[in-house]
Order: sequence, then structure tokens, then C-alpha cells
Amino acid sequence: MTAKNDVFSQARQRAADHSYPYAGAVTPQEAYALLQADPAIKLVDVRTNAERDWVGRVTIPASQHIAVQWNLYPGGVPNPDFLAQLMQAADKGTPLLFLCRSGIRSRHAAKLATENGFTQCFDILEGFEGDKNEAGHRKTVTGWCKAGLPWIGA
Repeated sequence: MTAKNDVFSQARQRAADHSYPYAGAVTPQEAYALLQADPAIKLVDVRTNAERDWVGRVTIPASQHIAVQWNLYPGGVPNPDFLAQLMQAADKGTPLLFLCRSGIRSRHAAKLATENGFTQCFDILEGFEGDKNEAGHRKTVTGWCKAGLPWIGA
């Protein structure tokens, strides 16, 4: 079994253990390893354009990065075109790794995509910025940034 298959197996086991309504969940480190192992795997960043522009974004090949806002900025209203935009950007059988700020919107996006025929939806646990520390700041406790994975700031 390859390392990629091992990661997917662990992710699926997490889904079974926690009754996730999508294929599985990966840590930021596992997500990055998967992206490096297979150029067909896509990261779906569901944060707003403003978050990506002002807070930062993952540094991966453009061919693997899909930006589809879950909520629209300003206002935070749900993106009514989320599914249509996702369907334009990815095939339903493509492994998709969903990322948001802290791991909440990405779970909702993975669930909705799964409910609409996407078969390999995986949530990236902890998100891009992760949990807040005691001072209310992110990027210091958990998440893609805290893990030291490649990203560029605003």
C-alpha cells in the first residue's frame, strides 16, 4: 500500500469513527502530502476572496487549487453558486480536499458536495489558520500555517 493510500485509509477511518457525512478528514500535513503525491488531487479553498487576499493562501500548483467561496464577502451570505462553480472546476470523481479558516465551513462544503454526487470529499481538519490562542489570535495553535506548510501572506 502506498503512502497516499495509507493517508486515504486513515481519512476514511476518521469519517467512520466520527460518522462524517463525506469520505474522510485529513490533517493539514496529510493534505499537503496528498497534494505532493498526486497532481490529480485538488484543494478546494472555500474561504472568501477577501480572506485569501488579506490573510494568505496555500502555496501549491495552480492546477491543484480551486477557489470557490462558501460565503460571499461582504455580508457573509451563502454563495448561491457554490455547487455550480464547484461542478465547473472539478469532476465528481476527483479527490477534493476542502479548506477553510478553521475547519467548519470546509465540513459543510464537503457534506454538500457529497450530497450532490462528488464521491471523494475530504475535510482538512484545523483549516488554514486553526484555532484561536488565549489572546484570540489564529495561526499559532493549529492549522495549515502553524504546521509550517507552504503559504504566502497578504
